Amino acid sequence: MNILGVSAFYHDSAACFVQDGRIVAAAQEERFSRKKHDFRFPIHSINWCLQEGKIKVSDLDVVVFYEKPFIKFERILETSLSYAPMGVRQFIQAMPLWLKQKLWIPEVIREELAGYKGKIIFAGHHESHAASAFYPSPFKEAAFLTLDGVGEWETASFGVGIDSEIEMLKDLRFPHSLGLLYSAFTYYAGFKVNSGEYKLMGLAPYGECKYVDLIKDNLLDLKNDGSFKLNMKYFGYCYGMRMTNWRFEKLFGGPPRRPETRISQKDMDIAASIQKVTEEIMLKMAHHVHEVTKQDKLCLAGGVALNCVGNGKILREGPFKEVWIQPASGDAGGALGAALVGWYRYLGNKREVDDKKDFQHATLLGPHYSDEYIEAFLKKENIPYKKVSYPEISEKTAQLIDEGNVIGWFQGRMEFGPRALGARSIIGDARSSEMQSRMNLKIKYRESFRPFAPTVLREEVAEWFEMEEESPYMLLVSPVSGDKCLRAEDKAIGFDKLKVRRSQIPAVTHVDYSARVQTVKREDNPLYYDMIKAFFDLTGCPVIINTSFNVRGEPLVCTPEDAFRCFMRTEMDYLVMGSIMLDKLKQKPLEKDTKWQQEFELD
Repeated sequence: MNILGVSAFYHDSAACFVQDGRIVAAAQEERFSRKKHDFRFPIHSINWCLQEGKIKVSDLDVVVFYEKPFIKFERILETSLSYAPMGVRQFIQAMPLWLKQKLWIPEVIREELAGYKGKIIFAGHHESHAASAFYPSPFKEAAFLTLDGVGEWETASFGVGIDSEIEMLKDLRFPHSLGLLYSAFTYYAGFKVNSGEYKLMGLAPYGECKYVDLIKDNLLDLKNDGSFKLNMKYFGYCYGMRMTNWRFEKLFGGPPRRPETRISQKDMDIAASIQKVTEEIMLKMAHHVHEVTKQDKLCLAGGVALNCVGNGKILREGPFKEVWIQPASGDAGGALGAALVGWYRYLGNKREVDDKKDFQHATLLGPHYSDEYIEAFLKKENIPYKKVSYPEISEKTAQLIDEGNVIGWFQGRMEFGPRALGARSIIGDARSSEMQSRMNLKIKYRESFRPFAPTVLREEVAEWFEMEEESPYMLLVSPVSGDKCLRAEDKAIGFDKLKVRRSQIPAVTHVDYSARVQTVKREDNPLYYDMIKAFFDLTGCPVIINTSFNVRGEPLVCTPEDAFRCFMRTEMDYLVMGSIMLDKLKQKPLEKDTKWQQEFELD
């Protein structure tokens, strides 16, 4: 039985192919189109999924779309009328895409998938999130909590999954939304909505929580169960193209920060304040879900589940014994959830799990390129390279990291979701005090305050971080172990905090002594594990820097061609693709390169 899940037309369009209950392939459209957060119908992703599954369009049995367009349209129409005449302008601007595509999803699918004659079904938006959270998890039964901006009407939901069944128990409805509240502050801080929220989270530790009471007293009415109502007189997203309005600006003492201008201490304090409020809401919701469901395991999905600081708080301070988070928690993961809705709920198939191993298997679900393909590309372009045997490639890379080099690491199948997990990564030495600023400014071409994440060997995580659990998807923040920290007197404020060496692994230790941790086991990613183990054997440190293989505004690299271009456009020292190693010093400058820094839209 062949099932295709599709998400499209909002942001992060994606496709997922499930065959007889197994997730065969999944990828975001942005990886192929090279347009970050691409919202268009994911035809490239679909074509690749079918190719990976070795089937044709005519072999598909069911296509599942990740939300219900008519209900979503009803919400937009009703909201526009409720805020008339102000809402009419927004409604008119949205209409062309709705009339051309969004109201005609079956016709679009059949047109794009020429030859498809099978069933087309629609899952609810939060049903897709819930399915993406529970079904791939290792749990036979668990509570689930989904949090995002908005689907059809729902902005959050919770319920229980048992075996193959999902029961939605309660939801929060538009316009009251934790995701939209956080996005409003993302907008106010001068970052791009649906893209820059993680920057707001990264900025928060530089500030003080001076605005928490102002937020809670004016913007929302928060209940003990985590439900809330927003005071909509401060927000503009129901009737305009701005997240906030003049009342919001008056409340916080000025207009939104203009993108790319200096970040002030006030911006840092606002980021810290909304992050604290968000964590409080997430924790209250988690306690309520536990109280209602009586479950001791929790699954999370939805865009807010990418707030790894909040996730870490739920794990450390919440009532659940175990937490599993969908690595593609945003709309891209809706395609995966929709496909699994088709398999389990529509077709009624039995689910088999063991409470130990998750079904998604390290989320390496994207394209893979053989050494033969890579070599053929390099030879065709007359690019100098060196072939290294597979046992030696790990040791050689570890040695290069120890020598202070920054390396592009391109191995195996591409990750599904926003995090690089050791397949399309840029890696470096976490012990270096200079590495964070060097990689931010000369490799990623982004703001210097942005933190980098560590990858640590699974068996060593408790030695270096205050956590026992595994974190294979880089979705949990944990304090660095106290004996690894250097807690000298720190009077620095703002970005001057960056100059303080805080631990034995300063390049991945944030200014609040925390880190967004990825653990790796050999069974999940043998080559990546072996390389870090070789670095551990060489240096006594089982931790390296791992950041996504791209520059600011660019999607994660997909192909060897993408990887080589990114390598040459930055100050990376080496590129390792499969068993092939490229030395930057031996390369000729790129010829006829595009003005790529204008090509990629800033986030």
